[in-house]
Amino acid sequence: MHSFEYAAPTSLGEAVNLLAGARGNARVLAGGTDLIINMRVGRRKPALVVDGKHIPELNELSVSASGLTIGAAVSCRRAYEHAEVAKRYQALVDSISLIGSVHIQGRATVGGNLCNAAPSGDAIPTLIALGAVAKVLGPNGTREVPVEDFCVAPGKTCLADDELLVSLHIPAPVANSGARYLRFIPRNEMDIAIAGVGASVVLDATKQAFVSARIALASVGPTPIFAREAGALLAGKPVSEDSIQLAADAAQAAAKPITDMRGTVEQRKHLVKVLTARALRGAIERAKGA
Repeated sequence: MHSFEYAAPTSLGEAVNLLAGARGNARVLAGGTDLIINMRVGRRKPALVVDGKHIPELNELSVSASGLTIGAAVSCRRAYEHAEVAKRYQALVDSISLIGSVHIQGRATVGGNLCNAAPSGDAIPTLIALGAVAKVLGPNGTREVPVEDFCVAPGKTCLADDELLVSLHIPAPVANSGARYLRFIPRNEMDIAIAGVGASVVLDATKQAFVSARIALASVGPTPIFAREAGALLAGKPVSEDSIQLAADAAQAAAKPITDMRGTVEQRKHLVKVLTARALRGAIERAKGA
């Protein structure tokens, strides 16, 4: 591993100043499960590593009437072991409990999974489906970014060199709502997904019709995909297999996969349709209280 400077700021202001002073040659360390490996193999060569684990705002994990706030340095395990998170945000638990092994989950962070910006990031489709918003801080102040706009290319986010992710906010679940995340992997639980789908639904008071839905895809494009039209098609439609298949077809059309060592274009497109239908069924079951 190459030589680098290490800093452990205890405030957001100090962290931003360090990033600004590094002029694009710094990386923020949250859990380190991706960054350290990338540095070891020479894929990343920052001159400065800024450890965010000592900043209080990056370690916030709270559930309130307005929703869930997850600081950028909160580990996956800490999040899914939180009783209120497990109760109210089941789809988030679906996805973050799949990231690496149990040992990795003790270090890997939800924010880090987003900032890694991998097309296959398991947390990202769920965050999109749940309408999560990222709080970003830089020298010019704070801005909020919908998670569907956060990843702009493979391994690249909307963050400027002198900005950092502070936290993620997921709105509180509304009545008659549910969400689910599913993925397909080639061999074992620590493999990268060939395809993944996160889906959320809101049903009407009778639980017989859709009010709204959001669907997001992993591993089938250069970035995680918000299949906006697929979800929008369900609004006002009856909760039926025909409606589910209509949305699954639209999600399949939104997928832009490639063929690589893990799967082919045809396989991935087929999986998107199958997984979208299954994720919607799971979200509907949860919305109905199953």
